[in-house]
Amino acid sequence: MLATALLSACATAPPPATRWSLVVHGGAGVIERANLTPEVEAQYRAAMQRALNTGGAILDRGGSSLDAVEAVIREMEDDPLFNAGRGAVFTAEGRNELDASIMDGRNRGAGAVAGLTRTRHPISAARAVMERSRHVMLIGEGAEAFARSQNLEEVDPSYFFTERRWQQLEQNLRANNLPIPPRPANAPPAPRAEFTYPDDHQFGTVGVVALDSHGNIAAGTSTGGTTGKRWGRVGDAPIIGAGTYAQNGVCGVSATGTGEFFIRVGVARDICARMQFRHESAQQAADAVIAEVGATTNASNEAGDGGVIVLDGRGRFAWAMNTPGMYRASLSAGGEPVVQIFADEE
Repeated sequence: MLATALLSACATAPPPATRWSLVVHGGAGVIERANLTPEVEAQYRAAMQRALNTGGAILDRGGSSLDAVEAVIREMEDDPLFNAGRGAVFTAEGRNELDASIMDGRNRGAGAVAGLTRTRHPISAARAVMERSRHVMLIGEGAEAFARSQNLEEVDPSYFFTERRWQQLEQNLRANNLPIPPRPANAPPAPRAEFTYPDDHQFGTVGVVALDSHGNIAAGTSTGGTTGKRWGRVGDAPIIGAGTYAQNGVCGVSATGTGEFFIRVGVARDICARMQFRHESAQQAADAVIAEVGATTNASNEAGDGGVIVLDGRGRFAWAMNTPGMYRASLSAGGEPVVQIFADEE
């Protein structure tokens, strides 16, 4: 009888928690094999592997999930492949306006910034808001002044300029019959020939969720928004509960996509609530909420699109998308790295 009871208990016990775990995204959107050259695909896969190496090294030596999230996103904010920091898309006025958020699952502390134009690493500004102020979100010049007061690095706005994103802006404005602004001050001279890029419709927001060896979950997201955005538009990336959420023992989430839909659905918090109260797995919750995003339309009858990465309280990861692709990667202690781009990869 005792042996039978022990066997029954073993059969129903949950799997042991992972010592540490990390999942990363680099944006979701129209990312198709036919439009992604082997060279560009290799660059993205290498960048995602670097993200795993950076975060994994911190977590493997006992570092905190917050440190891992910040370090990986800082690295991606400096990589012009991604729509965050250097390489961010331009507003219709020809500016790079940067948003970021971070959340600590231990106490649900959170910090966010929006509309930065000079702070080199918005994710560090978001963490400073969380840890060194009484606030959760700061925007525009106020956020910039706060970052300056915290001795965070400032750069000339031209630091964020890339020719790729500028030409995407010009294409966007022409398509919408809007005027093209002057080329930004201190930007390099315009090339003689127009460039063509395979991922013009990509949402290149970056995000990281990590579980450290102390059982703490953290999540962070950083973005330049959408090409040609107007009127100070802000998407879901800096909105706690929409683009970012973390709660120890339950989950961590970072989202990417058309932010208006993710805000309306409350994507990140909804995923965690499903896991906490309905006891859904990370994959079940992610799939259900992304399906809801896809079923949501706006005034122009456009449907929501994008994706999410999720970690549960035991370090098991999930991701879901309703787009042809999402740059994504995961790594757990003692495991093999997973790096994927296209939606049909397994």
